[in-house]
Order: sequence, then structure tokens, then C-alpha cells
Amino acid sequence: MTDGRSPMTHLRLRRRVQFSETDAAGLVHFTCFFKYFEDAEHALWRDAGLSIHPEDSSVGWPRVSASCEFHRPLKFEQEFEVAVWIVEMTKKTISYRGEITRGGERVATGHWRIACVTKRPDGTIRSEDMPSNVAERLGPSEHRPSPIRHRPSDPA
Repeated sequence: MTDGRSPMTHLRLRRRVQFSETDAAGLVHFTCFFKYFEDAEHALWRDAGLSIHPEDSSVGWPRVSASCEFHRPLKFEQEFEVAVWIVEMTKKTISYRGEITRGGERVATGHWRIACVTKRPDGTIRSEDMPSNVAERLGPSEHRPSPIRHRPSDPA
């Protein structure tokens, strides 16, 4: 790489459950877990000096698969950590593993894959090789912890 950065392969992010993320039972709605994983994924890209959606880019990154297994509930105002690891990269896809924990206990695990596509002028998309700067700045990792980051809106 030209800027001397090591590839970003994993990230841990600390969050707090917001009231708007809970359902009538007072538990985090299942869809929010996917948002938590996506927030950590985008933070990983930012830490690598990238944006998953740069302005005026013809490249997009739709999800081609996503799954989540729920182990414990989360409730309003509970703090938790979201970790994300890149587990595989091909010329056209990036596969992730995510884990949400609270107090050292596993809350949820997720797996998802994104594909690099180009948006055509007629609105259709076509699978493409990922840009070289993305491949250089991101890379597969072993499942290992990383320093915890706080979301900008949460107190450190």
C-alpha cells in the first residue's frame, strides 16, 4: 500500500441499546442486530480509510446473504459490544463474521457476504472485481479480538 497502512481485518465497537430499537416486550427488535453488524462493518471500512458508499461512485456493495443466530436478549440502555471480522475475500465478494456480546456473554452471531457491483446508466447492476484499493486495505483475519471503539454518539 502506498500510505503504509496495514490491512484492516477486524473491529470491535461498543454501543448502547436505544429505546427506538426495542419492541413492545422491551427487547431489541431482531432487525436491529443486522444494523449493529452493518454499523461495525462500516466502521471497519472507515478505519481502513475507505467508505463503503463514496460519493459519485459507480460501485455498490449489496448483501448477497445474511444470517443471525440469537443467543440472549438485549434490553433498553444495556451496553454491548459488536465485533466484525473479514473471514474471506474473493475478487468479487467479502464475507464477514460478527459477534455481539454483553458482559462477556454471547448475545448473537452473524454471517453475511457482500458483492462488488457496478451500477449501469440504465439502473441495472453487474458483478465486478472489487477496486484494488479495497482489496489492499481490507483482508481476511483470524477470529481474534481487537481494541474496542465507542460509537461517536455514545460516551467513551
